[in-house]
Amino acid sequence: MSRPPDTIAAALRCADLDPVDARVLLQEALGLTHAQLIAHSDRRLSEAEQARFLALTRRRMAGEPIAYILGRREFYGRDFRVTPSVLIPRPDTELLVDLALERMRSLPSPRVLDLGTGSGCIALTLALEAVESSIYAVDASSEALAVATENRAALGVANVTFRHGAWFLPLAGMTFDLIVGNPPYVAEDDPHLAEGDLRFEPRQALAAGLDGLDDLERIIAHAPEHLRPGGWLLLEHGYDQAGTVGALLARVGFEDRFVAPDLAGVPRVSGGRKAP
Repeated sequence: MSRPPDTIAAALRCADLDPVDARVLLQEALGLTHAQLIAHSDRRLSEAEQARFLALTRRRMAGEPIAYILGRREFYGRDFRVTPSVLIPRPDTELLVDLALERMRSLPSPRVLDLGTGSGCIALTLALEAVESSIYAVDASSEALAVATENRAALGVANVTFRHGAWFLPLAGMTFDLIVGNPPYVAEDDPHLAEGDLRFEPRQALAAGLDGLDDLERIIAHAPEHLRPGGWLLLEHGYDQAGTVGALLARVGFEDRFVAPDLAGVPRVSGGRKAP
């Protein structure tokens, strides 16, 4: 950027940024909505506003994800606080929420477990969409749980309990009607980990062994111990892992197994039901 943009219109034409990124960062710097930017495109920016916009722009040009720059990301129609301690919520994961809610609606007071909760976006969304439910959410990262706890307070959620620990370890003796999870499922040597937003996200929340299946295998192997008869296990996974995940579910006796595609038609969530 050769010189600071002196008007809203000039900032929106910022040649060094994607136009959508420029708009979002300018809204943040000025505290305006999209409609206000368009309506007042000739408004001049103060020096302080120019400085704020340039600071945000530099961070984006260095590759930092927009969600971390803003400190929030929308998921299922709500804003969630995010930091580099948690994965950035993605639209594809809303499929997991939809599938979970379908099964929760047939139960009067479902007890649900969210494994690897991160920002808490899945657990808190389920709690808000099904207020009669009791949700437990687990994460091995205390930093991630701190973010999830902030989101719980900001959204005014009362029916979510957080537990610190790896997968089922903090849940001895507990059983659930439904278990959901978006665990790490990327192979450790996947080149995408060094590209785009993934460079900035917590690696422990992304990579799981040589083939990306380590955590999926652990969860599926131990899930039956924590499911009530007839309870469901739903897991998000990689685009090429549906066959393997289905085989793992069959190996431990899950019935009514299925695979659901995301918005792009990619097999994204697999699940099964424990025998009644």
